[in-house]
Amino acid sequence: MTGSLLPSPEEETASPLTGRIVSWEIFPLSFREFLDGKGIESDGPLSTKQRLTLQKAFEEYWQVGGFPGVIRLDQQQSIEAHQANWNTILASIIGHHNISHPRAVIDLAHWLVDNTGSFYAVSHLTDYLKSLGHRVRKSSVVDWLVAFEDAGLLFSVNILSSSPTRISVNPRKAYCIEHALVTSISSDILTNRDSLLENLVFTALRRMTPEIFYHKTKMGREVDLVALLPTSPGQERAVMLVQVCASLADPRVKQSEVRSLSEAMVELAVAKGTIVTWRTNETIHVGFGTIRVVPIWQFLLEMEPRT
Repeated sequence: MTGSLLPSPEEETASPLTGRIVSWEIFPLSFREFLDGKGIESDGPLSTKQRLTLQKAFEEYWQVGGFPGVIRLDQQQSIEAHQANWNTILASIIGHHNISHPRAVIDLAHWLVDNTGSFYAVSHLTDYLKSLGHRVRKSSVVDWLVAFEDAGLLFSVNILSSSPTRISVNPRKAYCIEHALVTSISSDILTNRDSLLENLVFTALRRMTPEIFYHKTKMGREVDLVALLPTSPGQERAVMLVQVCASLADPRVKQSEVRSLSEAMVELAVAKGTIVTWRTNETIHVGFGTIRVVPIWQFLLEMEPRT
């Protein structure tokens, strides 16, 4: 099961003699764990052949995702397994929280997974559910969003700010625990390779820290993800700025991505930025520092070094 395990009602009301309830996070297999399961070497200097092997393995990981029971299934079976997992997790959330509007919760979850990597406002979500005939309150939608996150199914990311007011008036971004789950559940109307790639980058960062945000520069440009990474005791947390763009082949797209990232680097006093792509690997020097452009498979391995 993905995410924090939901304790049963019996566990929550257990007597003190049973001890404390302990919850922890369980994620689908990471790319490195996926490689380990297949016996594919991913450490040390890589030869051209090894890099090609890793690229090919990533393309499989991209298709099937990290649910252990799905990896060896064919495409149709994997879709059905993802849908079964999705329904099971939603049913667990609805039952655990004794939700009286299950259809509204299901419709909300589907909207969020359809809009992975996109912005939303709670008022918009409430109006959307009302347009489907659900009589729901804004406070209920907020509670359901919290329940999704507590279960480790769907996550929300705020704008990076120390101002509660600025956080409250700005939209949030939605992500799912598993990129392949998105492709199996979504209607495919709004999801695309860029949004799925961003979702995969988010989950890689989320394995390291829950403190993930997006950033708007003073010029109104967006940086997709800002992660506050854990460091050694007594040290300030490292700030990682990440843009996600499948292809930089269009010079205008590349210029826009670099400009957004370089503006944020100046504003946040961060000397390094990262652009995650499908295949591109290069280094770009900007006024305040350096931007690394890395292929997604390499980024995923770097986010999970061997201990």
